[in-house]
Amino acid sequence: MTRAQIFEFFRRLAEDNPSPETELEYGNAYQLLVAVALSAQATDVGVNKATRALFAKVETPQAMLELGEAGLKAHIKTIGLFNSKAKNVIALSQILVDEHGGQVPDSRDELVKLPGVGRKTANVVLNCWFGQETFAVDTHIFRLGNRTGMAKGKTPDQVEAKLEKRVPQPFRRDSHHWMILHGRYVCKARMPECWRCKVVDLCSYRKKVLDLPKGRVEAADPNLD
Repeated sequence: MTRAQIFEFFRRLAEDNPSPETELEYGNAYQLLVAVALSAQATDVGVNKATRALFAKVETPQAMLELGEAGLKAHIKTIGLFNSKAKNVIALSQILVDEHGGQVPDSRDELVKLPGVGRKTANVVLNCWFGQETFAVDTHIFRLGNRTGMAKGKTPDQVEAKLEKRVPQPFRRDSHHWMILHGRYVCKARMPECWRCKVVDLCSYRKKVLDLPKGRVEAADPNLD
């Protein structure tokens, strides 16, 4: 994709959704950090179902420590890998209390030192809470970067590096939201719904699905998908 095509790509997505947000539910920086950490290999819908009751009780790292690992597990047992995730959340909460005054740091270097927090999780927190221009490359963004030709790479880090170089202003802050939502609801893994894609003419994907498959009449209306 050329620079002009990338600009137009985001311009159209921004026009369709001017204020994109993560679909994870949270009330503060700490809850966002926990939600993103729990979302690894899990859906946002599943995480939200588990954290609604949890976050009604727990708003701070200290409150999480008081709840304890067993109490946390009881809340998140429907989420995959909940045992290891619970250990990490308790451990990172302890570090936040001991080393950061109970506050979530606004530095990637400090965030990735926390148990269970990788670069992608750190980037989400930095973007969604602190407003930094980061590119959190999940499976959807990795797929879109390669499919569209916007940011090809064999690893998430390679895709992130190319997005960092190629995504223009004024779209940098919200670009990863647009890409995630587009990948989740339109440019799907098994069958991209190119027939209703607003940026299909800008995409270099060779196997575009331009005709509505039989039995998928409802998908022609994105509000019903």
